Amino acid sequence: MPKVVAPGGAGHGGAGRRRRPKVTTALSEINVVPLVDVMLVLLIIFMVAAPMMQQGMNVNLPQQRRAQPMPPQSEPIYVTVPLTFARNGLVQLDKESVRLEVLAERIRQRLERRDDKQVFLRSDGQVTMQQVMNVMDRLKAGGVEKVGIVSQPGTGRP
Repeated sequence: MPKVVAPGGAGHGGAGRRRRPKVTTALSEINVVPLVDVMLVLLIIFMVAAPMMQQGMNVNLPQQRRAQPMPPQSEPIYVTVPLTFARNGLVQLDKESVRLEVLAERIRQRLERRDDKQVFLRSDGQVTMQQVMNVMDRLKAGGVEKVGIVSQPGTGRP
């Protein structure tokens, strides 16, 4: 609501020219600067205090007399397809030479005691993709769930 201020206040004596009454409006804007300052201070306080409040609860876990030991982390299985694979059909299963026809059974035997059904496949750069895919098919038939292809990092742009 506009306020009307009477002309000539104290100290003017009412003499002289008559001025029009001043009309002032109330300040309807909210000053948000103090609000932002308070919010930033609160944010900093919570950021500092939050890590201190995330303590775990101390619990004494029960003991078991006949606990089965965890199996040791087994070494990865590597299958290598050498350059001579096209001539003789032999792949390397870790350090053992295996014919492609019996690879699935040998892999199945190795994986039956393991939790992770993962094999790493290495091949010579000159081996064709079709030959690598044939070996991968045999690995999948042997129960392998994941086949990782091993490569060497490049030395630069060709």
